[in-house]
Amino acid sequence: GINVPIRTVVFTQLSKYDGVSNRLLNAREFHQIAGRAGRAGYDTAGTVVVQAPEHVIENETAVAKAGDDPKKKRKVVRSKPPKGFVSWSEDTFDRLVAAEPERLTSSFTVSNSMLINVLDRPGDGCADLRRLLTHNDEPRAAQRRHIKRAIGMYRSLAAADVIERLDAPDDQGRLVRVTVDLQADFALNQPLSPFVLEALPHLESEGAEHALDVLSIVESTLDNPGPILAAQLDRLKTEVITKLKSEGVEYEERMEALDKLEYPKPLRDLTYDLFDQYRLRHPWVGDHNIRPKSVARDLFERSMGFADYVSHYKITRSEGLLLRYLTDAYKGLVQNVPEDDKTDDLLDLTEWLHELVRQVDSSLLDEWERLRHPDDLAAAVEAGRPAIDTTPPPVTANARAFRVLVRNECFRRVELIAHRRWHELGEVDADHGWTAERWHEAMAGYLAEHEVIGIDAGARSAALFQVDEQPDAWLVHQVLDDPEGHREWALVLRVDLAASDELGAPAVEPLGIQRR
Repeated sequence: GINVPIRTVVFTQLSKYDGVSNRLLNAREFHQIAGRAGRAGYDTAGTVVVQAPEHVIENETAVAKAGDDPKKKRKVVRSKPPKGFVSWSEDTFDRLVAAEPERLTSSFTVSNSMLINVLDRPGDGCADLRRLLTHNDEPRAAQRRHIKRAIGMYRSLAAADVIERLDAPDDQGRLVRVTVDLQADFALNQPLSPFVLEALPHLESEGAEHALDVLSIVESTLDNPGPILAAQLDRLKTEVITKLKSEGVEYEERMEALDKLEYPKPLRDLTYDLFDQYRLRHPWVGDHNIRPKSVARDLFERSMGFADYVSHYKITRSEGLLLRYLTDAYKGLVQNVPEDDKTDDLLDLTEWLHELVRQVDSSLLDEWERLRHPDDLAAAVEAGRPAIDTTPPPVTANARAFRVLVRNECFRRVELIAHRRWHELGEVDADHGWTAERWHEAMAGYLAEHEVIGIDAGARSAALFQVDEQPDAWLVHQVLDDPEGHREWALVLRVDLAASDELGAPAVEPLGIQRR
């Protein structure tokens, strides 16, 4: 007879993060995933395995090691579930197996992106949109809500000059089209994306932090990555409580101070004020709210790589969420910021974010690029080339992004020195023999003359980042911003290009601290 392979699906957990909180899988989700253990028409059987929670496995292992000795069993230190953990057990598994899948509900919704794509297509986009809103399986009451929402969005997009109505059909037969001053791939991926256009003129265009402020506006329109924001707040509370304790602040005052803390929200007041004004003119956004936060910006300002950021906030379980969020932030910069507003600094920031995501997991951006450029995909297939290349390009190939990555890596050391975090410096450069003691000794000359090192936007400027680009390596002088403005001292570092490509990140080696 024919041996039919038994396919197996392994669940590492029976819970998921749904964008708001961690919850148990519902029956439909469980059955959909478990159903992949066998293909209809091919397989006659399949196996579904669910692992116990990690802390339960650890506890069972510890108890097993203790054997039958009652004393050893009493001494077993049981692991606790992580914060925010949603418990599941064998009973949970049995319930999901036996449960009927939940009733399907329509997820049809009207979005800015839908309106733009339909209205801007050749022909009568308005008639196409009308058919889309009325010829569907939604109940009549839901159709009326969709129509009302579409009208509100249309007026909002027109008021923001994203779309315009023509007096006569153009050469493609359109009466409504996207305004010509937007880039070809302009899109509105989030319900509040038009707010980006509203807010950009209110930013200081000449400020040193303009590019980061634009990023903050884009981030405010994205969904909140709950676990990451919670980790930011936990880290902040830990740092503040440590500081207050060292200053001898009483317990009640410490607790009162902690209650006032929130995760970082750059441009908080400006963003809320602008959105309140925007909501008055565009009532359809009443179902949504702006969400100031700093994740992509925080990562940039901390001069960290992806792995460093995950380690800093201890968010290993949320790596996928962080990666998707950074991808959305990059797409928001590319698609929702008009070309005329893209300064050199903003283009640098965008390329940095693109390369950061690409080196972690190129598939997310590659898939998006294929959707944006379907002709390239067809050409690859016709030429016999792989349609999907999961290997990220060398990190040095994108010169603009690599330069920003190197700047961040060098400035990261400046920030650690400024905060006197010698131990962390020693960990960063231990492979090159730069221990905490060596860093401390090397900086003795500078610190004898100056008590502090600037780490603001001016200290991060390109003028203080000087590079001698050689074929196999870059020699970098990261000038230190002293209080008197002499700028006579610099960190000297070497960046090995071949090692950087192998690592997927700048391979930086300190050479010394030099007085110029």
